[in-house]
Order: sequence, then C-alpha cells, then structure tokens
Amino acid sequence: MEESDKSELVLTGIAASPGIAHGHIYLLAEREIKVPKYSVAESDLKAEEDRLDNAIVETRKQIQKIQEEISGSIGEEEARIFDAHLLVLEDQALIDESIREMHSHGCNIENAVFRVGQRYVEAFDQIDDEYLRERASDIRDVMRRLLSNLTGQQLEHLGQIVQNRVLVASDVTPSDSASMDQSNLLAIVTDGGSKTSHTVIVARSMGIPAVVGLGTITSKVHSDSVVLVDGYDGKVIINPSDSTLFQYGKRKDEKLSFERRMIEFARDTTSRTRDGVRIDLMANIERGEEASKALELGADGVGLFRSEYLFMNANKLPSEEEQFTAYKRAIEGMEGLPVTIRTLDLGGDKFVESSELPLYRESNPFLGYRAIRFCLDHEALFLSQLRAILRASAFGKARIMYPMISGALELNRANEMLETAKSHLREGGIAFDEGIQAGAMIEIPSAAVAADTLISGSSFFSVGTNDLIQYLLAVDRLNDRVAHLYEPTHPAVVRTLNSIVSAAKAGNIGVSICGEVAGDPVMVPLLVGLGVESLSMSATLIPNVKFVIQNMDLAEAQDIAKMALETTDGSIILERLLDFYTSRMDQLY
Repeated sequence: MEESDKSELVLTGIAASPGIAHGHIYLLAEREIKVPKYSVAESDLKAEEDRLDNAIVETRKQIQKIQEEISGSIGEEEARIFDAHLLVLEDQALIDESIREMHSHGCNIENAVFRVGQRYVEAFDQIDDEYLRERASDIRDVMRRLLSNLTGQQLEHLGQIVQNRVLVASDVTPSDSASMDQSNLLAIVTDGGSKTSHTVIVARSMGIPAVVGLGTITSKVHSDSVVLVDGYDGKVIINPSDSTLFQYGKRKDEKLSFERRMIEFARDTTSRTRDGVRIDLMANIERGEEASKALELGADGVGLFRSEYLFMNANKLPSEEEQFTAYKRAIEGMEGLPVTIRTLDLGGDKFVESSELPLYRESNPFLGYRAIRFCLDHEALFLSQLRAILRASAFGKARIMYPMISGALELNRANEMLETAKSHLREGGIAFDEGIQAGAMIEIPSAAVAADTLISGSSFFSVGTNDLIQYLLAVDRLNDRVAHLYEPTHPAVVRTLNSIVSAAKAGNIGVSICGEVAGDPVMVPLLVGLGVESLSMSATLIPNVKFVIQNMDLAEAQDIAKMALETTDGSIILERLLDFYTSRMDQLY
C-alpha cells in the first residue's frame, strides 16, 4: 500500500478472539531460517547425526521452557498446546527420514531436515480437515526452532519487538504468541488461520483481540499503518476515520459496561423466570480451583467437571490421591452446591501422551476408542478415579457422570464398577456419600433414541450437545469447511432434544444440557421451553443467560418450543430466537 493512501479500507475475516483494539501495526516479515547446503563426506555423516541429536535435545528444552512459562502465566490447558510440538520433535519417522535424506544426498543434516520438514508441511496443507491442516503450523514452528539450533541463527523474540502495537503477519506460530506480553500487544491479525489454530487459542486465553483468515492484509499495510481491529465481528479497518473511531469507542465502552452490569446482576439474583420457574445455571470447569470463581459469577453448582484435564496436563498419570485432592477442592469451593464430575473422557480431540496410558491415533477418533469405552477396558484406572470421586463426596455434594454412553450395557457395566469402588472403600473404612448420584451423558444418537432404556441406571441425564449435534448431522465440528452445516436449531436436533427430555420426565429423573448451546443466551428460551431444568456452561456466560431467564415467562418459552417442533426450517427457528433475544436485550439498554 502506498504511503500516501490514507483512505479507509474495511477487510473482513474470521472473528477469532473478542475485543476491540486501535493502534499502529507491527508488520511481521517472513522470518525463515537461511538453510545452507553443502556436501558431507560419508565418514562425517555420523557426526551430522550427532549434531541432530544435540539440536533435538536443545529444542526440547526450549519448548518445555515455553510450556512452563505459559502454564504459570496463562494456564495449564493453554500450555498443553506445546505437547503437539514435543510430539513433532519426537516423531521417529521424521527423524529417520531426515537421516535417510542426508545419506541419500550426501548433504549436511540441516538441509535434509529442511527438505523433509517441507514435505510434511505440504502434506498437511493439502488435508481437507481444517483442524488437521492447522497442524502444519505446528510443524513449521518446530522445524524453524530445530533449524535455528542446527545453524546457530537466533530467533527473534516477539515479546521484545512488538511494543504496544497490532501484530500483522501471514501467520503467527504458537511459540511466537506465547512469547508476547499481553500488556503491550494490542491485537493479532493474520492472513491465514482459523478458530481452531493454536495461536487463536492462546490469544483468547490472554484476552487479546484477534482476526484471522484475512487473505492478503500483509500486502495492504506497512509498519506504522493505523488499524482498528474488531474481534467481535471479524473486521479490520485500515486508516479508520474519526467517525469510525468514535463509533467503535462507544461500542467498546458499551461492551465493557454491559459485562460489568451482567456480573453484578448475576451475583445478586437467582435464576428464575418471571413467573417463578427455577432454572439451575451451572458451570463447566477443568480444575478444582475454578469452582470458587464460578460461585462468584452466580453459578448454582458445577454441571461438568472435565476430569480428563487432570490427566492431560500432567507429565505422569495422576494418582488416586492427586485426583481426590482436585475433586475435593472443587466440592469445597462450591460450598455445598452440587459438583458433577465427568469420568475420564479421553479420545476424540483429547489425548494423553504417556507410556502408562497408550492411546492410538485413529482415522475417526470421535467415533473410536474413547471415553467410557476406554475406561471399561482399563478397570484399574477407572476404579481409581471412581474411588477418588467417592472419597471427595464426603466433603460436599458430588455427582458422577459417564460420557459417551451408547446403551444400557455400557451404563450397567459402569455402575457395576462404581459398586466395586464403593466396596473397596467400605472395606477400608473410608467415608463417602452412600447416596451419590450417577448419570449418563446423552451425546450419541443411539442413547438419545433409546433414552428410556437408560432410566433405570441413571439418576439424571446430561445432554452433551457438541457431540450429539455433530453425530446427528454428520458434521465434523472442528472442520470449518462444513461449519455452516453445524446447526443447533436443525429440526432433527430440536426433536431429538425433545425426545430426551420427554424420556427423562417419564422416568422421573432430571435432565440438563452441558454443551455449547447451554451457554448461548439466544438458545435459552427454546431449551427451557422443551423442559430442560438445568444448563451448564463456561462460568463467564452465566450472567447473560441468567438475564434472559429473568426476563421471560415459561409460557413464552413453551410457545417457542412448540413452534420449533412444528417447523421444518432451522433458519426460521433461529430467526425467531434472535428476535426474542434482541427484545430482551433492548430492555437492558
């Protein structure tokens, strides 16, 4: 873009991390390592292999250091991103292929590593699945760091060079984003990327606005250009006018004011409709210490404790004692309110890399060896977790939830193991809640269709809509190419939810929803109208959902549900829900 061109230009990409930022940019040029190529005598090839071994050791140390820093400053879940980098680095096939390349061409090891790395990146770039295609960025990041250690060329530390600016780049690696200081980085804008990229995950965790997938923004700006970044709507405005800045300034103030008001509202009110119907609003958490924060935001309990994160964030499998401590912390943090702990849900997009717990990469991991299927095959591991939960139940109100139940056989086997765990504790004279409830997650179509067969083995149902919707509609929820087909208001989804709720009511057990739709205030009237009694979501979403519930009647919600069950077009259902939500938000303003 020419220096003299100061006209306003609006570009639209993918809204990746919410927020509004305005300032000068730092244009990140391509920072490729210059890889030399020279011939190596056969007698010296062993020395080249030794150089590779040393570089791998050094690269591993660097990645682990970044991981530790991220774990301390942002969180363990975000630090887990770099597990993928360590896996790339330890990929024996990649290492062996690089050594073969070196021997075949009689060249230096860094040149061989570079050529093999490029082939891997190109292969991942051509994969249809957006989530897997994003992993090419991980390979680039690791290869760049490994080549830096082989060649002795230093990598720039972005945390030192991006000072109070908007970072604009073709791509930003997870290592780069992890090295940034959120106090002086205004926003991240990239040509490529998607909502599933690791850089975006880090940006969201750090509270940094981000817009990705803009295509060619790096060719339209230069260092010191002024931009406005709208992470809510996915817009980047180059050379924003005074009028635009004024409008966005007001919007930013409104957003902050709205968030503050919602938090105050959630703390001071209960979740009841205008005609007095109670809808419990629960929190989804991953660590025991998050419970007290959820309580501050008005949570009525924990509807989903994702216990697998205790396993994914550890260098070795957590012991029964370590699990007990984490569950007990959550239970005590909720001060007598219920805490529903989901048993180990590994597989799909959640893996543990441990020799103690072998999990195999699969062609269709969401349909594979995961969750309750894995637990029932590893009885000692499952019993250890069940005992830890039972022991923690002595310190408050705990519930157990089994994920990915497909039918009564699995549910009955899980309950038999729960009884075995109880027997172990009784024999040892260890206290636990003898009346603890156990329930099934309904997230597989077979469980939804045959929900009535699960009543006798369940104290409650919890609907995992993330998986249920993707299975019902045959839509990979991690693939942006088919994201438009992932439709929570699809008639099949609405009717399936209605069928699950009806089965629960007939069996006189409670039913809740713990998937993403539970935290979407637009969807709330439909869910309540269908008869859902409890919604579980990220704690920060509770205030907004509570406001919608407080400003509607049950009869209104039931009318919407009746309309949705009679409608064959999901977009019409969504339009009605959006109109309802807008009318309630107008009252707030």
